[in-house]
Amino acid sequence: MKRLIRLGVLAWLFTAGLSAQQRKDVDAFLSTHQQAIVREFVELLSIPNVAADRENIKRNADLLRTMFTRRGFTAEILETSGNPLVFAELRVAGAGRTLLFYAHYDGQPVDPKGWKQSAPFTPIMRDRRMEDGGQDIANFLSLTSFPPEARLYARSASDDKAPIMALLAAVDALSALKQQPTSNVKVILDGEEEARSPSLAATMGRYRDRYRADLMLILDGPLHQSGKPTLSFGARGNLVFQLTAFGPKFALHSGHYGNWAPNPAMDLVQLLASMKDANGRVLVSGFYDDLPPLTAREREILAAVPDRGDDLKRFFGIQRTEQVGDNLQEALQFPSLNIRGLQSGDIGDQARTIIPDRAVAEIDVRLVKETDAERMLQRVLAHIRAQGVHVLIDQEPDDETRARYPRIVRVSRVSWTNAYRTEMTLPESMALVSTFERAWGEAPVRNRTMGGTVPIDFFIQALGMPAIGVPVVNFDNNQHSDNENLRLQNLWDAVISFAAVLKM
Repeated sequence: MKRLIRLGVLAWLFTAGLSAQQRKDVDAFLSTHQQAIVREFVELLSIPNVAADRENIKRNADLLRTMFTRRGFTAEILETSGNPLVFAELRVAGAGRTLLFYAHYDGQPVDPKGWKQSAPFTPIMRDRRMEDGGQDIANFLSLTSFPPEARLYARSASDDKAPIMALLAAVDALSALKQQPTSNVKVILDGEEEARSPSLAATMGRYRDRYRADLMLILDGPLHQSGKPTLSFGARGNLVFQLTAFGPKFALHSGHYGNWAPNPAMDLVQLLASMKDANGRVLVSGFYDDLPPLTAREREILAAVPDRGDDLKRFFGIQRTEQVGDNLQEALQFPSLNIRGLQSGDIGDQARTIIPDRAVAEIDVRLVKETDAERMLQRVLAHIRAQGVHVLIDQEPDDETRARYPRIVRVSRVSWTNAYRTEMTLPESMALVSTFERAWGEAPVRNRTMGGTVPIDFFIQALGMPAIGVPVVNFDNNQHSDNENLRLQNLWDAVISFAAVLKM
């Protein structure tokens, strides 16, 4: 058994990837097939893919199954209690290992009013980033090649249909070169990732054997902001909940009752202010207790990531940063507490001179591997109670409760995903780094922990395999927001990266 394990390690360490000639051949393929790739991509982007839209989600799944079948994969739709999964497999004669690619085909909800185009699911192309004065490229589907800085605008252009298209184009490129992958390939496409992947967990008992592989590659998230090839060896988890502070049972006139009736918005902002200091460090007792100190080697790896903090501050239009860690990468190794939304009364032309009846805050706590979601939630609740606030869980205060407690907060809409992390020193990790170095002529940016969340920690743990993120899209893609976009050169670069991984 030990000898077999050693042989398995050696198989990872002595990897190949794309040769210099194969890299040139893939580049040549891309130069003559850009139109076909973009046309197929636009077809996929044109189908609405919000998770709650079951009819269109099924259309997405059907098209994706067809797209993989055309490339010689055995592809099927795995029905679940929610949205279907698309599972595809390509077996390679003589392959000694199996790669499992994970991506999702659902997207964030859209508000068409915020999009600078006719509709979020009607893709358009601009010659560069819209915020930099990008202009529409008319009849772009008639072009045979595209400017590298051109941007394709549509929901899920980056998150997360781009890597699916790039993977398929990489398979096409190898096929055109009469090459095949060196590993067996499995692909699982999730139709509910943006809704926290509830149905994926339920399929483990039924489909676990189909999912088994030697390495899982997660195709999600943006490249490092430098634009360099990037690997992410973990992702933060996310604990979300809603806090509601209560004032009078109904809104009161602020002239008649101001200085007398308590204002729930003021109560809530004072409570929130008690949770963080002026430098951004969380003041909740025990919030950082689970974290071991970073080792010297870990600090060295984090410092090597070329974040260019001053450039980022200029790009984002901010003068200061929170002081949690010595740099951005160190900050991502800590759990964070964020106010993602506030609401009380009305603003602008709708504002009224009232004391509102309630105030609401939406909170997210980003988790790292060492921090358990349930434990972190209990620490936040303990902090709230320590401020003299009575906590209700998922219920409105009745008259007796209102009469008894001076300050009341309801905690509701609680859900979470825990974090995961794969060690960079594993043979699989080093093999992937080596593959990228060979393809790109330089070491990739290595993120110990990606800032975003991929809600499949349970899936990774249940399968017991290393999981590494291979992000490919531009960092300024407006992910989860209006005017989501993909820089075209990122798509072509992604094809090269995935071709290298398939030849690893």
